[in-house]
Amino acid sequence: MQKVGNYIALGFLWLFSLQPFFMLYLFSNVLYHFIRLIGYRRHVINENLSYSFPEKSKEELRDIRLKFYRGFCDSLIETIKLQSISEKQMRKRVKVKNAEYLDKHAEAGKDVVGVMGHYACWEWVPSLNLHTKHLCCATYRPLVNVEFDKYMLKLREKWGNLNFTMRDTMREIVKLKRKDQRFLIGLIADQSPDKNKIQYWTKFLNQNTAVLLGPEKMAKSLKAPVVFLKMSRIKRGYYQIEVIPLVEKPELTADNEITEIHLKCLEEIIRERPEDWLWSHKRWKYSEEREIKTN
Repeated sequence: MQKVGNYIALGFLWLFSLQPFFMLYLFSNVLYHFIRLIGYRRHVINENLSYSFPEKSKEELRDIRLKFYRGFCDSLIETIKLQSISEKQMRKRVKVKNAEYLDKHAEAGKDVVGVMGHYACWEWVPSLNLHTKHLCCATYRPLVNVEFDKYMLKLREKWGNLNFTMRDTMREIVKLKRKDQRFLIGLIADQSPDKNKIQYWTKFLNQNTAVLLGPEKMAKSLKAPVVFLKMSRIKRGYYQIEVIPLVEKPELTADNEITEIHLKCLEEIIRERPEDWLWSHKRWKYSEEREIKTN
């Protein structure tokens, strides 16, 4: 019965994705008012914001939360729209800044590690594959629901890029190496690690934060330059992916240095426009000490 329900839901999402953007954004407006009224994850969001920005007033934090709700709703319908959006439309709506940096390394026979966060419409970042000589790949955690896991993989691989589970990543990378295929491996680095997989603690957004060392280990293993993929919302439905060089020779860096560099970059981006980060995520659920610091 659940399987039938899944197929019905997926059919509805397909029909929904066929709607023009103006209709989708009308729905997003309605959804925004709904989740604002029910206070979707309000406690989590308010707590995350208050610890991250102790210098801001309650009014300022409320304004960030409401703007986050708006962007979150837009990102949700934009993700669904991936199912039917054309390549021409995607190229029009997502521009890439500094793609030549990637092409330079591809031509030199180098792979690249791309770090990013749950920021703006992160599900549109795979469209980078339309703009670079690298084959774009990414790691992901499979969803429990098999049908929806296949659905999300189809969306993420729409532009010809590949997705690997964490367990299979290194094996798939070896296959690409054997084919002499230059690739960019994208890693989302702002998730809360499982409690038994915490590898490193640092200060991030004013708080003691557990982080994974995956991007750093990957970069050092591959001797691959590290970039940050900054996704910015230019206006509703239009984005820019900026390729920000972080580390040219990771094998020469000290332990945890790359991790500190990409986290600092992400924090600067969040502080620049905080409403576009995923504040509803329980990012600090394992923090050993989470005290509000004041200047």
